[in-house]
Amino acid sequence: MPKPFTRRGRAVAALLTAVSLSVAAATPVGAAEHPVGGLDTAIGNFFFSPGAVAGANDWSCRPTAEHPDPVVLVHATMVNLGANWATLSPTLANEGHCVFACNYGMTWLSAGRVGGLGDIRDSAATLRSFVDRVLQATGAARVDLVGHSQGGMMPHYYIENLGGAAKVDTFVGLSPSNHGTTLSGLVDLAARLNLIGFTNTLLWTVGAPGLQQQMSTSSFQRQLFGNGDTVPGPRYVVLQTRHDAVVTPHTNAFLQGAENILVQDQCPNDTVGHVGMFADGPVLQNVVNELGPNVPGFRATCTGYGLPL
Repeated sequence: MPKPFTRRGRAVAALLTAVSLSVAAATPVGAAEHPVGGLDTAIGNFFFSPGAVAGANDWSCRPTAEHPDPVVLVHATMVNLGANWATLSPTLANEGHCVFACNYGMTWLSAGRVGGLGDIRDSAATLRSFVDRVLQATGAARVDLVGHSQGGMMPHYYIENLGGAAKVDTFVGLSPSNHGTTLSGLVDLAARLNLIGFTNTLLWTVGAPGLQQQMSTSSFQRQLFGNGDTVPGPRYVVLQTRHDAVVTPHTNAFLQGAENILVQDQCPNDTVGHVGMFADGPVLQNVVNELGPNVPGFRATCTGYGLPL
């Protein structure tokens, strides 16, 4: 028979029990959740954490029956994953998704932080390799993609030309630069002044072809969407703001064959701009819905608007 506790043993056991209970009581509910950042976090991450963000790239994460597709986040031009996804990455991770993100389009101009400058075809190849790695690590059959600006356009090349159609379930674009942009008329002005050729050569020469390829006049845009906006396989969703001053006209973001959502149709007073989409409350709610319950006729709660930039 085991020996009964001595008085000293009982005292030690009581102390250990008290300590464990006090630790449990001091641990707040939800402490394991990922902290959701805002603008300050995004700015800090841009400089100090360009390759990491809360909630993303846990390679031990395994998809659940509720969320069977890992989510791959694709950042915008001139930023990186740490900055672009400071809000959405932890939000999705806290919802139970396996979240992943990669940087792409880095050139000698990037200083390891400014992404999306390189040739979009090379960026799509980077995305293909990353998606394959995610699928291998998680055992999933397909991923969901969420991209902002160029990150909502570049994956079209991956889907249509690099085998992505069979590997993408839902593709959500936030103010995607589909069909190119006039940059609030600057591209049109350059065309009228016969400066398009000079501008194209300059951007390629300095190492920023990704900027030229997003111009509304680019041959890349005509080729990418020349055979239609979508292909069989993925489900396409576009979230756009009427106040986009980067992708202009704002309707260029929309796709034939997609679920096109104008933020102001749900929240008329939301003044969010192109950049502010990354942390806009109604936008984030729509993304969570599209990757989760996908409630028909979903309408966001009109609160927590993003920057009007």
